[in-house]
Amino acid sequence: MRRLSGLCIATVAAVLLLSGCDNAQQSAEPAQRAVVLEGKTMGTFWRVSLAGVESSREAALREKIQAQLDGDDRLLSTWKNDSALMQFNHSASTDPWPVSEAMSDIVTLALRIGHKTQGAMDITVGPLVNLWGFGPDKQPVKTPSDADIEQAKNRVGIEHLNVIQSAGAQYLQKAIPDLFVDLSTVGEGYAADHLARLMEQEGISRYLVSVGGALVSRGTNPEGRAWRVAIQQPTDRENAVAAVVDINGHGISTAGSYRNYYELDGKRLSHVIDPATGHPIQHTLVSATVIAPTALEADGWDTGLMVLGPEKAKALALEQKLAVYLIVKEPKGFSTWMSPQFATFLLAQKN
Repeated sequence: MRRLSGLCIATVAAVLLLSGCDNAQQSAEPAQRAVVLEGKTMGTFWRVSLAGVESSREAALREKIQAQLDGDDRLLSTWKNDSALMQFNHSASTDPWPVSEAMSDIVTLALRIGHKTQGAMDITVGPLVNLWGFGPDKQPVKTPSDADIEQAKNRVGIEHLNVIQSAGAQYLQKAIPDLFVDLSTVGEGYAADHLARLMEQEGISRYLVSVGGALVSRGTNPEGRAWRVAIQQPTDRENAVAAVVDINGHGISTAGSYRNYYELDGKRLSHVIDPATGHPIQHTLVSATVIAPTALEADGWDTGLMVLGPEKAKALALEQKLAVYLIVKEPKGFSTWMSPQFATFLLAQKN
């Protein structure tokens, strides 16, 4: 799978910066005191920091991690035509399509969040993403016409997708033949959770793992303190920190509109597409961070909140009792808002 935006990783003053359009967390731990493994996957980067693990295990662990992530990519990619997901997308059949338990679980959770956000988080939005040039298709040379947008919207909607559980088997079923499912919005979260499970299987109980902007932690860092994660300010300065949190065994993910964009017909267009309008979002919410029991959940919620915009996102966060941190563009600078649940994870906030 390839994420909608690239991810830049750099080490500055012993602080690992994880920055990108949807990737606004950064590990705030001294990497040189941990066993640190890293590589590439899903069009982004992965990183695993371990405490209490001998360096002699590095090579074997790195190989297992990369193999598992390669498998996740073969499952979820929309950039690999032979992935399990793209085989489903290429099929015009509306009969139940057999899928793995992992695929079933991912889609089930994505649909649940989609319904709770009233369709704002929509894993079938791919035709609109591609139309605006943020998918495998090339960037358009002119703004898509209303007719093109309406045509793409006719192929979009979570009501056209069902998950079926039957006799120990799982299936996806389309209601329309040309439905296109894109799991980029939750793929990093799933992969981060999967890495956390791998660490547990390897008997490792102190780790901080990340895939793109989705992170999961457990236990303490090499200094015996909580793993800390820094949320980046929506700026081109990669070491600008808005807040620092201890995610305390949870998953965290950020969606943002401030890095992956382009100019077209004199307008700045974000990669975040509103399924209701068929257009890139135009509101002032530029970053939404969610902490949840799993990175998969956090990765799904942050996208939906970004689409909804600041006021609706706040209302939904309070209604659903979500741990949410929002950054809003103001005429001069930025303002921030956090839910009561998020405040319990907060270690520091920068003004």
